[in-house]
Amino acid sequence: MADPNLTALREELTAKGIKYCIGAYVDLHGVPKGKVVPVSHFEHFASGSELYTGYALDGLGQKPNDDEIASVPDLSRGVALPWQPEVMWYPADLTFHGEPYPVSTRVALKNVIAQAKAMGYDFNLGIECEVYFLKQEGGRLVVPNPDDNLVKSCYDLKRFFDAYGLVDRIATSINDLGWDLYSFDHEDGNSQFEFDFKYADALTMADRFIFFRLLAKKYAADAGLLATFMPKPFADKTGNGAHFNMSLADTTNGKNLFQGAPGDDPCGIGISQTGLHFIGGILKHGRALCAAFAPTVNSYKRLIKKGAMGYYSWAPVFNSFGTNNRTNSVRVPMGGGRCESRNADSACNPYLAGALVLAAGLEGIREKIDPGAPQSENLYEFSDAQLAARGIQCLPRTLAEAVDAFEADPFVEATLGKELRDEFITLKRAEWEEYHLTISQWEIQKYASLY
Repeated sequence: MADPNLTALREELTAKGIKYCIGAYVDLHGVPKGKVVPVSHFEHFASGSELYTGYALDGLGQKPNDDEIASVPDLSRGVALPWQPEVMWYPADLTFHGEPYPVSTRVALKNVIAQAKAMGYDFNLGIECEVYFLKQEGGRLVVPNPDDNLVKSCYDLKRFFDAYGLVDRIATSINDLGWDLYSFDHEDGNSQFEFDFKYADALTMADRFIFFRLLAKKYAADAGLLATFMPKPFADKTGNGAHFNMSLADTTNGKNLFQGAPGDDPCGIGISQTGLHFIGGILKHGRALCAAFAPTVNSYKRLIKKGAMGYYSWAPVFNSFGTNNRTNSVRVPMGGGRCESRNADSACNPYLAGALVLAAGLEGIREKIDPGAPQSENLYEFSDAQLAARGIQCLPRTLAEAVDAFEADPFVEATLGKELRDEFITLKRAEWEEYHLTISQWEIQKYASLY
């Protein structure tokens, strides 16, 4: 017997001109997957009728002989695709034999959110969205506007308006979706842009980040361009970050529990004792968290002081926290009330990274972990001895090093479960091995005629 509520929702969708529905879950990379279902089959779709062979996808922990997994759409979070309004998009969770699937990263985030709520906390998250709009010519990425060639192009209005048609289309869709865009700009790299919209509860923000990447890629393709979220497309330009701006709110009254106030601002930087303990938990597990925040080989070409660039990279290389100082991996922006993890990049799976960083912060609160004094100096200029004197660790330098830290920290398995932890390690070790077996153009130029 059909659920009358689902039938009513199907009729409502049909009346709005919806023809198809998608229940979009993500693989371990954070790439959306799903089937397209005619709205006439909505009741079955909403109950998890769509089955998937998990072995066909990366990081879902299945073998060829396993039963299928099912996707169950989150019906409270559906949006019509702005570029295809007859298609309704729902973020979805994976299930296996009717139970939440433990290798689903969205399920993992929901599990940790439930732990936070049991402690009296709502987890609020804002993700800064950075993206390059480029041409792809053979194996090369090319800035499409020859006039977008400034060494320091950040906030440049002339280059912004050169790309106005594309960025305005994206901005308009963000606002039409109700996300409350509050600024967008030309970023530091040539043909790089950033879109910032209002924070939300962590699950909503993670869903929106996944959708934003799809939307930006679609609109860029319509303009004959590639929207790339590759963390470091160019050695001599800044990378694509996805900074996580985080706070906890009281579940009973919505009060921001990170906002420093007289008598509850130990460092005098606008962050409460609760917020400092949260940061302490992030730093305790900072090297392990880096594997989820910066999950690709290319990510660690972003997490450098300077490299091939003519000036500092802005990217964090230290497992440290401070004030409005961007040389720390965790900073407390001006005004306080939140903390920002800066090692997150645009290739991250926001559900996986969100689950781990929230769990680390909750541990910090439970155990009252002291993050130490905030760092206000330019840490890029410090020697190894000076950093050691302050007890400051470096973040991992490669994906292999990050995965080693991820594997070595028992916290990861306690948060994600053994299956999801092991699947991530297997997938990322294979990615590192594949990279190491590839002969690069640099190697050919460096070694082919040297000896």
